[in-house]
Amino acid sequence: MKRFRIGTRKSELALWQARFVQRLLEEAHPSLAVELVTMDTEGDKNLEVPLSSVAGKGFFTAEIEARLYTGELDIAVHSLKDLPTTLPAGLEVSAYCERGDARDAFLGKDGRTFDGLPPNARVGTSSLRRTAQLRHVRPDVECVDIRGNLGTRWRKLQEADDLDGIVLAAGVMRLGWEERITQFFDGATVLPAPGQGVVAVESATERADVREVVTAINHRSTARAARAERSFLTLLGGGCQTPIAAFATVEGDTIRLEGSVISLDGADLVRVLETGTSPEQVGEAAARRALDAGADAILRATGDAPTNH
Repeated sequence: MKRFRIGTRKSELALWQARFVQRLLEEAHPSLAVELVTMDTEGDKNLEVPLSSVAGKGFFTAEIEARLYTGELDIAVHSLKDLPTTLPAGLEVSAYCERGDARDAFLGKDGRTFDGLPPNARVGTSSLRRTAQLRHVRPDVECVDIRGNLGTRWRKLQEADDLDGIVLAAGVMRLGWEERITQFFDGATVLPAPGQGVVAVESATERADVREVVTAINHRSTARAARAERSFLTLLGGGCQTPIAAFATVEGDTIRLEGSVISLDGADLVRVLETGTSPEQVGEAAARRALDAGADAILRATGDAPTNH
């Protein structure tokens, strides 16, 4: 294989991720000609629909995935947290790149930190998971739905007189936004989304030739942590917009997974910790522990019934 095509969205962060994978592949396979194919998805074109209403429906991936089936693309590159836990038939995550910073970050107007916000401040976020956790910490804070690419969200923050800050993944540092971040959230305050900080490579299951190429850039520890987090999410029946959070670390053969399920109003929070050596078993055990502790009722109240208990 001499020519290798990567499908990606056109947003600044998506292009950074695609170029990151391109560079890794070119370093691993010097004779491989890797090119980017950019396209718009429904999620890029339709900015009026709340993300919570389209979670798990391929809103940001369907157009790209269609070209994986036809062979027009060899791989697609995504933020793992944006991929549904159950991929369309015939597609798979064939590589997990080494994880970056998985934390959530607060970008406050005029240098404000989240901890320093005045009563009844207004914060922009498109994530129900972030909204629920922020409400748990600060019930007085009003979370406002904000859509658009990163540049659009930053512009909206600067132009809105009644918006005090926005919450984004710390991955915005990849774009040189370090100075715009006024506070990082630790896991005790806002636990990340499953897969956050991980760049995922998606390909057609039948493409053994592609799998052979991308194996070289798969990061084993990241893959094991991510699989545990997604297993936790899968058993709970949640999508990328459900108020479910999880973060796993790997030391030697041991996986340590912390997970949480929280009500939309932030009042009810279930947090669990599980360790083990099998990613899927750790994730499932943590999910069952959460369900036994009351996550079942929280999820049913949000309309997400667990798949298995």
